[in-house]
Amino acid sequence: MIHKSIYLLLLTFILLSGCQTKKEDHKTAGSPVPVIVTKVSSISYIREIPLSGNIEGTRTVRLGFLVAGKIDFIAVNEGQVVSKGELLSSLDPTNYGIAKELADIQANQVQDEYDRLKLMHDSNSLSESDFAKISYGLQQARAQQKLHNKNLSDTKLYSPVGGVLLKRLAEVGEITGVGIPLFVVSDIRKVKVNSFIPENEVHNVRIGQTAKVRISSLDKTYEGKIIEVGYAADPATRSFLIKIEIENPNLVIRPGMIAEVEVLSTTEEELLTVPVAAIMHDYSNVSFAYVVDTLKNRAFRRSISLGKLINDKIEITSGLIENEIVVIAGQQKLIDGSPVIIQK
Repeated sequence: MIHKSIYLLLLTFILLSGCQTKKEDHKTAGSPVPVIVTKVSSISYIREIPLSGNIEGTRTVRLGFLVAGKIDFIAVNEGQVVSKGELLSSLDPTNYGIAKELADIQANQVQDEYDRLKLMHDSNSLSESDFAKISYGLQQARAQQKLHNKNLSDTKLYSPVGGVLLKRLAEVGEITGVGIPLFVVSDIRKVKVNSFIPENEVHNVRIGQTAKVRISSLDKTYEGKIIEVGYAADPATRSFLIKIEIENPNLVIRPGMIAEVEVLSTTEEELLTVPVAAIMHDYSNVSFAYVVDTLKNRAFRRSISLGKLINDKIEITSGLIENEIVVIAGQQKLIDGSPVIIQK
């Protein structure tokens, strides 16, 4: 009786196991799922190098007087447009005017003496050495006259470039010394973007290359050209200075503005890509795709790693190889190992 009971239990277990296996097999080996597929392909890609920088004028000059004195006139204020050769400021010329008058008087006196002694020299009444002394004296007086004329002229300060007055560092009535910067003028008809590029990217840019420059404060994007690439790295950041020139016809771009730069790399990269539609994510946010085995007509789940997004394609950094077939439509109905039928 006991043996008979054991036999019945074993038979029941075998029947139940068989039913469960048939259910699982039915789940995997159900009707083929219609899918649309494509091949994993390699594309050539020119990478954009994102940088940031700040704006400066094409030519910026810091101006001061060549002589010392008291400022008695300033013609322009910060932000005003100035023309090349326009008067910016002047010093009180009184002392320099007096010095010029004294030099003129001295030169005239020596000229008169020279004229008198020259007559004597021409009549052989004066030695060569004495005539040479007066000749040198006249040259010295004329040089002093020129120097004081120049000092008087230098009491007026003119702009050597056309542009905008960025800084005014003086006021009327102040005493200034020789060469102290008082005005900063910048030519901004064209402007330069100063940006730094990492040392591992510097070989990917060259002079003459175009770049996109976006200025957020103006909500505009401009096309520029690289005009300088530095040869010495910044010691702190190990990056290299590049300068990008852009046109500024309406003078709306101002020095000091922040710019976002995109430079296309000069080297192409080969990237393995699939359409974005092929990518799925599970509850753990793991990316995967279904790869079709065309011999078995089944789709198998494959975990993958993603890279750059390029239009409607995405880079695959691991998990797939070129020419493998992936599902791009119909994968929502698939499980690992599902039979599929490929639609054209």
